[in-house]
Amino acid sequence: MKISANAPCPCHSGKKYKKCCQPYHKGASASNALLLMRSRYYSAFVLHLKRYIIATTHPDNSDYTKDTKEWEGGIEQFCDNTNFTGLEIMEFMNGENEAFVKFKANLGDVCFVEKSRFLKNNGKWLYESGEFE
Repeated sequence: MKISANAPCPCHSGKKYKKCCQPYHKGASASNALLLMRSRYYSAFVLHLKRYIIATTHPDNSDYTKDTKEWEGGIEQFCDNTNFTGLEIMEFMNGENEAFVKFKANLGDVCFVEKSRFLKNNGKWLYESGEFE
C-alpha cells in the first residue's frame, strides 16, 4: 500500500506521514520505544511494510525466525485481513534499555489492550513482546 508523504500518518498521531513515521520507515532510528511502537504497530502494518516490521523485532520475540519469506507471508496475511481503525496510547514507561507502551487498538469490530515490551539492542529499540490485558 502506498501513502502520500503529506497524508495523515496511519499511526493516528495527527501529524503528516513525512513528519511522523516515514523517517523511521526510511531507516532513521526511533529515539524512544513509543515512536517505534507507533511506526510499527499502526503505520507499518497499515502500509504492509513487512521488512520494517521484521527489522524492528527483537530476536527474543516468539514470532522471530530466520525464515523471513515465511514470516513476511504471515505478516502480509495479517495486514490483508485486518481493518486498522484506531490507536490510543494509554501509558508509556520509558527506561534506558527497557520500555513499555500500553495501548488500545481498534481493528474494526475487534478492540484490545496490549502492554508491549521494548528492549534496546545495539542502540536501537526493538519490539520484544506484548501481553493482552
